[in-house]
Amino acid sequence: MSDILFTLIQSVVTFFIVNIFALAKLGIINGGIPLFAAAAVIWFLAVNIAPTLSAQPDKRLKRLHNGTRLLTVFMLSVTASAAMLIYMIAADTSLKTILINSLIVYLSELVIFLNGTVRVYLTSVQMGIKWRLIGAVCGMIPIVNIGVLIRTIHISGREFRTEREKLLLDRSRADERLCATKYPLLMVHGVFFRDLKLFNYWGRVPETLERNGARIFYGNQQSAASVEESAKELTARIKQIVEESGCEKVNIIAHSKGGLDSRYAISCLGADKYVATLTTVNTPHRGCQFAEYLLNKVSPSVCQSVADKYNFALKQLGDDKPDFISAVTDLTASRCAALNEICSDSPHVFYQSVGSKSLNAAGGQFPLNMSYHLVKHFDGDNDGLVSVDSMKWGEKFTLLTPNGKRGITHGDVIDLNRENIDGFDVREFYVGLVRELKEKGF
Repeated sequence: MSDILFTLIQSVVTFFIVNIFALAKLGIINGGIPLFAAAAVIWFLAVNIAPTLSAQPDKRLKRLHNGTRLLTVFMLSVTASAAMLIYMIAADTSLKTILINSLIVYLSELVIFLNGTVRVYLTSVQMGIKWRLIGAVCGMIPIVNIGVLIRTIHISGREFRTEREKLLLDRSRADERLCATKYPLLMVHGVFFRDLKLFNYWGRVPETLERNGARIFYGNQQSAASVEESAKELTARIKQIVEESGCEKVNIIAHSKGGLDSRYAISCLGADKYVATLTTVNTPHRGCQFAEYLLNKVSPSVCQSVADKYNFALKQLGDDKPDFISAVTDLTASRCAALNEICSDSPHVFYQSVGSKSLNAAGGQFPLNMSYHLVKHFDGDNDGLVSVDSMKWGEKFTLLTPNGKRGITHGDVIDLNRENIDGFDVREFYVGLVRELKEKGF
């Protein structure tokens, strides 16, 4: 039985159950009232405990599917109950019957609604903070709450279908080990972030790559430091991985400033002996003119004040010696030009780069939606932070340009917000990227 048909059947039966008092009073149900009432209670409990019976490839998806089903049943059955109420009024049904039935309907539908909402809110990733807040604020506003409910069902239902397809796809091709490269992957984060177990910088990408055979390590460098200092940390990390795993070399995939750190480690600190490939993702190889402009315009005292606050906060989160100003300075156009002079590409390493661009400020989340126009003024087409021209490096450059009006931001390209974007499957993109490295013998 199709999911849509089963939902419709559940909605119709639920309508009859929650309106059983009125149906009995109107003579639509004759005799056997206790039996009908007992069956109604059993059905109501069953629907709320296990709205769906089909097996799912993941427990979270099962809960999300159940929540979406409950909200859909609520929307359809409460609409039918509203029509029932209008019919009862038009049929001159006694006020007592109307009031008692309305109370039963209200309490029953409230249980279904809250049950579905809690399940969706606790399991959905795509809802985000935005739609959770909208739902909480607009839930009691007539008419508006209907639109919010429809939107919630659309988001959660689409997320369930998309994630289910992804899991089933990965399971179907698991034996192919598409991402089982000769050398393991070393994923290097950008500036102002750390590699944390509870919140992966690369979103859902590493899990997908591992399901397809990849072996992954992380750079673990501090969040903010000069390119040289970060490169020293990264070089030590690469040597540690090689020594402990015996893998000989690594394939680096580095985002943003992490690409500059990796290039410096390879070119100036001897890491080239342990690196097979370097793939930079939205890295400002030629720097950011807007960063240079800001550093020149903002007073040194203001810069130092911001830096002190940032450095203090990051020390609490584990950084030994965060250096906000050095990190930002090394992202300027003039500093990157100087770095490019001393960071010659190693003939023993395969270099390639990936870039993306936003199509408007609204496509990005804070602060990328704020910086987009400033970067565009100084640097041209950009991802909210880095210009497309600055991202190009190596033998191959791939520019990601999905259909639609949104584009792909600096955060989207690493799945930072775990957002499913129309026309761009970030997880599948990385599967293809790593698969190509495997096919090249890396």
